[in-house]
Amino acid sequence: MSLVTLQDAELAYGLHPLLDRANLTVLDGERIGLIGRNGTGKSSLLAAIAGTIDLDDGAIRRRDGLRVVLVEQEPALPDASSLRESLAQRGRLERIADERDRWRIEARLNEFLHRFGLDEAADPRSASGGERKRAALALAFAQAPDLLLLDEPTNHLDIDAIGELEEFVRRAPASIVITHDRAFLDAVATRIVELDRGLLRSYPGNFAAYVSRRADELAAEEVTRRKFDKFWAQEEAWIRKGVEARRTRNEGRVRRLDRLRDERAARRERLGNVRLSLDAGARSGKLVAELEGVGKSFGDRTIVRDLSMVIMRGDRVGLIGPNGAGKTTLIRLILGALAPDAGRVRLGTNLEIAYFDQMREQLDPERTLGDTISPGSDWIEIGGQRRHVLTYLGEFLFPPERVNAPVRTLSGGERNRLLLARLFAKPANLLVLDEPTNDLDIESLELLEDTLQGYAGTLLLVSHDRAFLDNVVTQTLVAEGGGKWQEYVGGYSDWVVQRGSRLGSDFPESAAPGPTRERGKSGLTLLSPASPPSRVKLSFKEQRELESLPAELESLEREQHEITARICAPDYHRQGPEVAKRDRERAVEVERLLAERFERWAALEDKAAAAKAGGR
Repeated sequence: MSLVTLQDAELAYGLHPLLDRANLTVLDGERIGLIGRNGTGKSSLLAAIAGTIDLDDGAIRRRDGLRVVLVEQEPALPDASSLRESLAQRGRLERIADERDRWRIEARLNEFLHRFGLDEAADPRSASGGERKRAALALAFAQAPDLLLLDEPTNHLDIDAIGELEEFVRRAPASIVITHDRAFLDAVATRIVELDRGLLRSYPGNFAAYVSRRADELAAEEVTRRKFDKFWAQEEAWIRKGVEARRTRNEGRVRRLDRLRDERAARRERLGNVRLSLDAGARSGKLVAELEGVGKSFGDRTIVRDLSMVIMRGDRVGLIGPNGAGKTTLIRLILGALAPDAGRVRLGTNLEIAYFDQMREQLDPERTLGDTISPGSDWIEIGGQRRHVLTYLGEFLFPPERVNAPVRTLSGGERNRLLLARLFAKPANLLVLDEPTNDLDIESLELLEDTLQGYAGTLLLVSHDRAFLDNVVTQTLVAEGGGKWQEYVGGYSDWVVQRGSRLGSDFPESAAPGPTRERGKSGLTLLSPASPPSRVKLSFKEQRELESLPAELESLEREQHEITARICAPDYHRQGPEVAKRDRERAVEVERLLAERFERWAALEDKAAAAKAGGR
């Protein structure tokens, strides 16, 4: 059954529309991962579905009585005497007429505040960004909506909290989630919807299935565009012949060229990619840092206890731990910026350090973008080459007209890109990245991964992005409680396996995909070893069915939009009760068929992927 239907939705705030006659149907039970480049309008789409903003044109149909809750990317908490009271105001719980319903929500709110590790009596005005996000999520799940809308819910959450959030989202009746966390999408999503140049494209399955299918689509789109541009160029060359082009018998060709020009002008190009390059500068000494019996405490709280380790040139160390474990403090100890209470830290020679801090405190909000990159000059030298600031900022997707804009006008993702641009403008053989992935879209994040993989220097990385850790680091340093830090070989998934072997598989279910899940006595979700995969293969009939399903789904969606358009027509009532009854019955049937065929497509895609993996 459909919960929300967007028909020919249009929404624009600037030169290009965010939604350009976009269509979408959200079915009961779906968990949609909404992806797209920064600034394409994903948050605006969620706001339109929630009803907090209006479309410029088109229609949104919601099921009667549908309860929708939106958790924004940066939730605001009303001033109140306590966090719980602030959430009650945010959720307008006092307006719920049914006392039993209100009591149930309040009871669930207490439960979720506890599960997200929040003190209900805390002052909301002193809450950090992560605490505000967790509080808003607690309220959203307590309200038990029919459709849950989450905008970057994993930002500011540690890995354990992200794993628990995955479980909550899987239990929700239906949801649309904006996130750049690919592991989260793989664990949660039943469908990926991409917002690209004002249009919504739908892909059944999780993010891994989307990546495979989207790559093929983009390749085909590029071929089509190249053919179009070649034909258009030929026609432009012909029209410049002058007399021949103006002959009467060629008027049709002239009109066709006018249409080609209109189509070319209206075509919206895909956003470019950030172009990243890292200059590792002069080589550091072989030893980067050595810690011997290092300890650090603040009051009765021990952050680091008896830590000994050696970081060598070229190491890529990922720091993993819950919020508040002391990851940033440990980095400052390693860099010599903070003196230990016990033990010794020895730094190597010839170190050139670049530091990306998660609070972006290195950015002066009143300075312009140009001054931030190259104070007092229009030129910058990178890797021995002189570059103009406009050109360099353009590689980070900042247009020339933004170069004199103050930093305070930038969005979170834009500030991240600016800080990366500033860091990468200087040679550094020791790169420290503290939560660099927040607010980056998936394409920029993957490009950052590729750049770091080719980086010749030493890397210290703090991140809660499991896929990013797996793709970048060579070893992990993990907070295990009480100030103890343990070193493991490999990335996040490697740590999960090693920790499971060492501790008897006592780790969160978010740790790794694949193995079967079971509940331990402690209440944590445990993992048991996966059984060996059986060989699977698509039959000829299944292969043919898989190939035909996209066209069938497209036909059903087109029919659904046609029925919706007829029903919404102002003179529809004149068609008579028989037509109205027939259209309603067919609309219900189409919804059922769509749900069945999407489920079948996902099942066949999974089977095809398993067959491909088994054949390797």
